[in-house]
Amino acid sequence: MAFPLQRGITPPEISFLAEMEMVSIVPRQRLEGLELLGGPVEPLIPPRRANIPLWLALLLKRQRRANILPPPWLHPEYLTMILDIETQHHDYKDAFSPPMTLPGQPGLYDRDQRPVARPRYTPEGQRYYPTPPFLPQNVAKEQESDQAPALPFHWLEVGTMLLDVASDDLVEPDQTRRLLKELREVRTAKIRSGVEVLDSAATAGGGVALTGVGAMEIGEGRGFIVGVVDGLRRIGASKEQAHREHMAEEMANGEYGATQDDEDDDMEF
Repeated sequence: MAFPLQRGITPPEISFLAEMEMVSIVPRQRLEGLELLGGPVEPLIPPRRANIPLWLALLLKRQRRANILPPPWLHPEYLTMILDIETQHHDYKDAFSPPMTLPGQPGLYDRDQRPVARPRYTPEGQRYYPTPPFLPQNVAKEQESDQAPALPFHWLEVGTMLLDVASDDLVEPDQTRRLLKELREVRTAKIRSGVEVLDSAATAGGGVALTGVGAMEIGEGRGFIVGVVDGLRRIGASKEQAHREHMAEEMANGEYGATQDDEDDDMEF
């Protein structure tokens, strides 16, 4: 008997997609370039930095052929600032810290500017708009002074894989692991606390804002959120059915004298 497939993308599939994120390495030995489906990889010449897919960087790290340079956000000081925003900032008490800006999107301090999408073009001339994991959100670079702390879309997956394989390349890996765990717990609690507003979302009266939520967080919370919404819909449907049966019984007994307008006003979902 075949088991039904899980609805939506699964966490292992999300981790697989995250391995296409670009990271920075310092090769230990000279390696020839590669022609990959995602594009060519330049020849690796020590000690020159190179940006390559995460899966290839992890492979070279396991073979001791390269060292991985951690992205700017994977530092204890940076993660501490984001954790403070998540837990102490009044504006983000029930929201998530702002995500990294997309190409053409104004930054946190330039909200008065209009976003202008910046397309890219394939070698064949076809236009497209890149999104994670095809954005350089995890490469090693200097942090701009006017840029607000933000997490990339695949922050949890990339951080976990780098800690598992290249912990010796990270700054204070034990503290980094602890901060990632605390961030995950705080943000998971915020997702679950949104159940209070899911009642209105189930009746098409509202929704839950997921701005700034990472890919793995969405994948792990999808089953919980969908289950709650389906349960609320069933409860609302049962209430409506019970109300209609009660009115039908009153009409049959001659005790119901309300108009159709009153019925619509009294109806609650």
